[in-house]
Amino acid sequence: MAKRKDLIWSYLQSRATKQSGFTTKEIAEALGMQRSNVSKELNEWVRQEKLSKRDGRPVTYFLLEAVTRVTPERKQPPIEKYVPSYKETPVEQSRLTLEKSQDVFQTIIGINGSMKNAGEQAKAAILYPPKGLNCLITGPTGSGKTHFAHAMFQFARQNEVIAADKELIVFNCADYAHNPELLMSHLFGYAKGAFTGAEKDKEGIIEEANDGMLFLDEIHRLPPEGQEMIFYFMDHGRYNRLGESGKNRQASVRIIGATTENPSSTLLGTFLRRIPITIQLPSFDERPAIEKIDLVKVMVAQEAKRIERTISLTEDVVKSLIGAVTFGNIGQLKSNVQLICARGFLNHMYHHEIEITMDDVPEGIRSGLVHLAGKRQNLTSLSQYLTSKLVIQPDDALIDIQTGSYDLPYNLYDIIGDKADLLKAEGVDQETIHHFISTDINVHLKSFYKNHGFSFQSENKLSEFVDPKIIELTNQLYQTVHARFGEAIEQNFLYAMSLHISSFMKKIQLGDIRYSNDNIREMVHSYPEELELAHEIRKQIADFFDVEIPQAEEDYLAVLLISLRNASMTGKIGVVVAAHGESTASSMVDVVKSLLGVDQIAAVDMPLDMSPKVAYEKVVESVKRVHDYSGVLLMVDMGSLATFQEQIQRDTGIKVRTLDMVTTPNVLEAARKASVIGSDLDSIYDALRTFRGYGHVQEKATTTKKDRVILAICASGEGTAQQVKKIIETSLGQQHIEDLKVLTLSVLELNTRLADLVEQYEIIASTGVVDPKIEAPFISLERFINADTDELIDYLLMESDFEEQLLEEEGQLDLEHAKQACLRFMADGLTFFNPEKLIDPLWLFADQLLDVFSIEDETYAFRTNIVTHCSGMVERALLKRPLTATSEQLISLHHFPAYSFLHRELTKLVTPFGLDIAETEEYYLTEMIRLKIDTQ
Repeated sequence: MAKRKDLIWSYLQSRATKQSGFTTKEIAEALGMQRSNVSKELNEWVRQEKLSKRDGRPVTYFLLEAVTRVTPERKQPPIEKYVPSYKETPVEQSRLTLEKSQDVFQTIIGINGSMKNAGEQAKAAILYPPKGLNCLITGPTGSGKTHFAHAMFQFARQNEVIAADKELIVFNCADYAHNPELLMSHLFGYAKGAFTGAEKDKEGIIEEANDGMLFLDEIHRLPPEGQEMIFYFMDHGRYNRLGESGKNRQASVRIIGATTENPSSTLLGTFLRRIPITIQLPSFDERPAIEKIDLVKVMVAQEAKRIERTISLTEDVVKSLIGAVTFGNIGQLKSNVQLICARGFLNHMYHHEIEITMDDVPEGIRSGLVHLAGKRQNLTSLSQYLTSKLVIQPDDALIDIQTGSYDLPYNLYDIIGDKADLLKAEGVDQETIHHFISTDINVHLKSFYKNHGFSFQSENKLSEFVDPKIIELTNQLYQTVHARFGEAIEQNFLYAMSLHISSFMKKIQLGDIRYSNDNIREMVHSYPEELELAHEIRKQIADFFDVEIPQAEEDYLAVLLISLRNASMTGKIGVVVAAHGESTASSMVDVVKSLLGVDQIAAVDMPLDMSPKVAYEKVVESVKRVHDYSGVLLMVDMGSLATFQEQIQRDTGIKVRTLDMVTTPNVLEAARKASVIGSDLDSIYDALRTFRGYGHVQEKATTTKKDRVILAICASGEGTAQQVKKIIETSLGQQHIEDLKVLTLSVLELNTRLADLVEQYEIIASTGVVDPKIEAPFISLERFINADTDELIDYLLMESDFEEQLLEEEGQLDLEHAKQACLRFMADGLTFFNPEKLIDPLWLFADQLLDVFSIEDETYAFRTNIVTHCSGMVERALLKRPLTATSEQLISLHHFPAYSFLHRELTKLVTPFGLDIAETEEYYLTEMIRLKIDTQ
């Protein structure tokens, strides 16, 4: 089949004599193609100078005479050369050709687009007579504030506002945020004898920047005293060194500040009034498609120049790079470009051209393509300007201006090449060399960006799960470990060790003392260095928190240290997270990947309208992908997902263990344990079944008595659950209500709230429409209604083995007893309806649902749930107080199988009473049915 571009070219040649030109619409209609695809090919040929283009309405294209007889098959199009600067055209095409006469701002991508206003403000601030204006640059992390400040400085030199021999003086206010005296000494200098150690006079950066420009980065970190020092200098141009009396020194300095924060909430009003111009830089996401592509080109061009090789990127690689930029903006893009270029260089080290394809892109950046696919408009805009292959030459003209904090101070490619040659000379095989250096690339880049304050907030994310005191301790431990092992230790040490300490401190607080495993002990004794360091770490932890740490914990600390030194181990345990919702599983997995940097983990999102069959296929695909010959841990939230284990094992031959309660802390702990040497699937499964989160650390471990509760679960958390609560509290009596509480919960909240409730309370039993699978007896709703409530509560409060009694009574409830139980429940819960009149229509309705949805219900559990729920639904309809639901939930309602039948039968049910059932009530009823179908 002919390619799209060939068909379009043939069409153009067949009408080569047409004088009026061609339009996108004309070609698309003639060939039955989408206009966006046609436009993409036409614009590519304009760039290759095969077509000319006349702007207007509509845009018209013309064949150039010199190439009308050349087809794409017979002659390769010329390689697109990149000359980095920007020239705006009516169709917003990229033309990066900088003339010598243009000012330095023309090197900034988007200076005629999204950066136009910022550029004009900057020029006005610099050229304003007589000495220019102080200004403040604002924008999110990584948006290019430092780059822009350097451009302002060079523009000032270019226009002879500042002498050619002057340099931009850069000062980061964060370094002195908590020490005003030290801040003053650095800004203004100090006199001999001003403090102990001041053996001679020293000038400050204000004096160094005299007749030049001072860039105050992170200016929001200045304490109020520091801001007062600066604005006095702005007003008078006078200052004194620390230790001098009277402000007798003078300097003329232009000041540029930069901040990621809202200036009005972080800077003094008196300080802000002295900065007349505020320049706002856009985030990466706010920039148009053409600017995003040009930014990629500029950054790749810098890498091509470093290695003196041609670098090419496929269209999907460019899209992945752009889509992977989230909160890191241009700084994050820079980091990602450096990473894939370094990996591409490693993979194609001995080739003339570094051809980067999706195989060279790590998973974290590759996911950018998926992220971009969810933004259809952005994807379409990019496709309009991208070619199938972007080629950057090492000799492309590049006018350098300093690009700030994100330029590596060393040549990473020299490091890669030297190490590869050294390892090869030592006889190391190519695969091992590749893996070793890939890890090294990550270590270098992560270390560099972390040291330059560009951590993408990972530590902030970690603090959501771990006590800040543990993070503080782990940072101290890192210094100890790094001093011993150097760069051999993994960069995710902070996250892995923090989670590990938090987990075992939680166990100690709960009195769950861990004893050493013989196999673990035998393994760690083969690693004397790690074992010795583990002993030292145990003592540090004990001293820091003033608690006693069992000696056996040294073995587990040693195992963690071994794992963090051996990232190349094979046979890792895979983890698959599957949960209902559009992005529930993905969100949890993204957090884990960003903190731990693991790759043996996958997410399966299961929208509520996805069939169990499709969900099963997606889970199987993910299990196969993460399987590394050590088994897979499947973590699910509820429903049919929990039943997949045996079928997966039969179909794939892969050992699988399933945990049916999934939260972000659970997934974090699973991924951490799965990456530890010596772990096996069964031991991780057993450990996670009793995992209770990380929580906060007490200085001295104590066991706090928790409130005892019964958990009542229904579709909405309101109707049936509230009635169960009322029955129990009535049975308890006022004097015993404090001894036992009843908590109500919706089935929709199980995934988000259950773990916190288990953590906060001692749940002695649960009842309702679904078993939450916790370590407490579950009493089905029909059993609860039919039981003697006083006797039932006595059993629970006495902590006798109530589960054995429940098993003995299982199946003893017959039809008549089930109906009578419902009647008693309705009599207690209904105010306006007679249960005797309502029971038969409701029971018939429940029978119809069983028949239509092929539901098995030998114990009458489902019918009891439906009847009791619908009795409350009918009364709420009478009172016009229906349950509430979100718009997204109501959308899913109409995708429910046999919804029309359900709606029709509900209408028939309530019409005799002159009532209407709200859609929100229908939604909760469908959720009960869906839950039953998934679990049977």
